[in-house]
Amino acid sequence: MDAPSDVELLAIQAEVAVDGRGRLAGVYGVTVVCAGDHCRALIGAKVPDDLVAALTAALHGGGRSGRVGPPPGLDECQRLLEAGGRSLRDNAGLVYVITEEARFASSARIERSDAPSGETLRDRNPGNWHAVEWDELLDGRLGPWAIAVEDEQVVSICHTARRMTARAAECGVWTRPGFRGRGHAAAVTSVWAEVLRPSGRHLFYSCDADNLSSQAVTRRLGLRPVGSTWSLAAPGDGEDEGLHPLSALRRRPQGDAERAAIDE
Repeated sequence: MDAPSDVELLAIQAEVAVDGRGRLAGVYGVTVVCAGDHCRALIGAKVPDDLVAALTAALHGGGRSGRVGPPPGLDECQRLLEAGGRSLRDNAGLVYVITEEARFASSARIERSDAPSGETLRDRNPGNWHAVEWDELLDGRLGPWAIAVEDEQVVSICHTARRMTARAAECGVWTRPGFRGRGHAAAVTSVWAEVLRPSGRHLFYSCDADNLSSQAVTRRLGLRPVGSTWSLAAPGDGEDEGLHPLSALRRRPQGDAERAAIDE
């Protein structure tokens, strides 16, 4: 079987972010994913249905051949989406695939979700996860993970940032300030990929176009770039207080005390 093209890989990667209608879950806005001259528009689930045709027409109204930068039509999309009084935030991103050759070691001890080590991390929440969410992560309810531990504290985490599909999984990476630049992020990302590689899924790493630290990780691992993304979205949409998309905290009402705990 032939390897998928970059355009096909971007379509596979988009599966982790869309709902049953093929719309971006929880988002008022639009994202355009591009591989070379080929682009595809993903419309947010919160966009009224009567706007979808106009947005699609705006994005398909001009060619992209040889173009560098945002796809034509994105300004018109912003005008259409902001006509209802909502302001949008723009963002440019890069998409990579994690190749079979991606390997990196750091000085930290790496714990992984396919080994019985979660209990040793139970009281080592680095502080940027809600307590319930941290337990969900360690219990495997949020997908596979790899965690770097140094001096008995969690210093870097690579987790499954969105729901997995049969064909795709995408990682999210965090490293504790003071431990950055030492290769920990590359190390946990490579172990996360090791955990998932037997599943046969395509493994993706995404970052903002101006995130130089994340791009350093891609170079350490030799990740292959497959395309770029251009997004317009209402601030906060799709973020839900920064909670993981699969966390039970997203699926139940939260009282003031619980929300305060998330904010702390």
